[in-house]
Amino acid sequence: MPKHILIFDSGIGGLSVYKEIQYQLPLAKYIYAFDNAAFPYGELTESVLIERTTHIISQLCAKFAIDIVVIACNTASTIVLPTLRGKLTIPVVGVVPAIKPAALVSTKIGLLATPATVKRTYTYELIKSFAPISDVQLLGSTRLVEIAEEKMIGVDVDLKELKDILSPWQNKVDTIVLGCTHFPFLRNEIKKVLNGNVLLIDSGEAIARRVKQLLGEHEEDRREMIKGEVYCSAQTKNEEALNKTFRELGFNSLQYLDYPRF
Repeated sequence: MPKHILIFDSGIGGLSVYKEIQYQLPLAKYIYAFDNAAFPYGELTESVLIERTTHIISQLCAKFAIDIVVIACNTASTIVLPTLRGKLTIPVVGVVPAIKPAALVSTKIGLLATPATVKRTYTYELIKSFAPISDVQLLGSTRLVEIAEEKMIGVDVDLKELKDILSPWQNKVDTIVLGCTHFPFLRNEIKKVLNGNVLLIDSGEAIARRVKQLLGEHEEDRREMIKGEVYCSAQTKNEEALNKTFRELGFNSLQYLDYPRF
């Protein structure tokens, strides 16, 4: 039987993590779920975020006999992991900003994340623990998350707008931690507006290695990929474009979650 992997995010940015995991585990069955009714997560209270996340994930774990859950959202990971791990009997993997690997190669680091992530005590503890001698500059932007989502459905990135957002870092950082799973989709544009003089680091590959380690070695009796399933929590104006994106990545068409509590 194939391993069933659930990847969860508030939007479609978690697809950057899916691509890394799918590269290492191509024959697994993937379920991707995103809570677009509450997007962006950084604007929710902690109690609401925990309630929504645990409800959706528990529902899908029961439906698909999930083997492992990946919370592909930095904001959610810093808040919901203890609750989820207490509720579920399967491994739950979260994402954290890649401060540690960045500090191994630079002392001039920029952490690009959502406003919620840059305000978290957890983020500052990461910096204190793994980059104590580095100059770490933090920049939080909800608009960048929206730009990444728009790019995924075919909207061109406004390079002038992107350059304005990143202008505080021009010639001031040489390594940028992509502290939101949406941001790897803007790699080329970020490098372009910063004149290519930066190293961009994200945690996608490390998450994929951890998922593979936790699932352990297992024999596959197939040679072909299984179509994945994708769920969201609210209807979207861009369903046709989204379905095109998901089908290109190996998923069936978009389905809607059934949870009347929200």
